[in-house]
Amino acid sequence: MSTYQSLTDHELFVLMQDGDKCAFEEIYERFNGLLYIYACKMVPDREDARDIVQEIFVYLWSNPNIQIKTQLSSYLYTAVRYKIFDWLDKNKSRTNYLQSLEDFSQKGDYVTDDYIREKEFAALIEKEVSLLPSKMRVIFEMSRRQHLTQKEIAEILHLSDKTVKKQMSNALKVLRLKLTSFLLLAIILLIK
Repeated sequence: MSTYQSLTDHELFVLMQDGDKCAFEEIYERFNGLLYIYACKMVPDREDARDIVQEIFVYLWSNPNIQIKTQLSSYLYTAVRYKIFDWLDKNKSRTNYLQSLEDFSQKGDYVTDDYIREKEFAALIEKEVSLLPSKMRVIFEMSRRQHLTQKEIAEILHLSDKTVKKQMSNALKVLRLKLTSFLLLAIILLIK
C-alpha cells in the first residue's frame, strides 16, 4: 500500500494543491469509478458520462487555488451533478421546455409550494447526510444515491458485507432520529 492510499481525502487535496501529481492520481483512483457510476445513472450515453467526470478532474487539477468548504467527495459529487445539469440543459429539446412551461402554468401555485418544500427538505437531508462520519456517509451515498448493493459497496471499498450493513444501519438510525424530530417540529408549527 502506497503512502498516498493511507492519506485522507483532505490531506490528498492539500498535497494536490501544492502540485503533487501522485496525490491527484490517488484522488482520481478513489473517485473516478464512483463518479462515473453516478453519472451513468443520470446520463444515458456512457461516453458523455465519462466526459463529464473527466471534465471535473481536469478542472480540479487545473485550478489548484480552488477552495472546498465541504468534504472532497461531496464537492466532487456536487460538481458532477451540476455538470450533468449543464449537459441536460444543452441536450434538452425545445419541445420539452415548452411542454414543461405549459404544464407549470396549468398546475398553478400548488406545484411551486410543493416544489419549495421538497427542495427545503432535500437540502435538510443533504445537510444531515454530509454531517455523517466520512466512512458512513460514503457507504450511505453509494447505497442510496448510486443504488449499489451492499455487496457491490463492500467490493468497491474493500470492506466486509457485515461492515457495510452495520454502517448503513447506523446511518439510517442517525438520519431517522434527526429527520423525525424535524418533521415533528414542522407538524407542530403547522398545527398552531
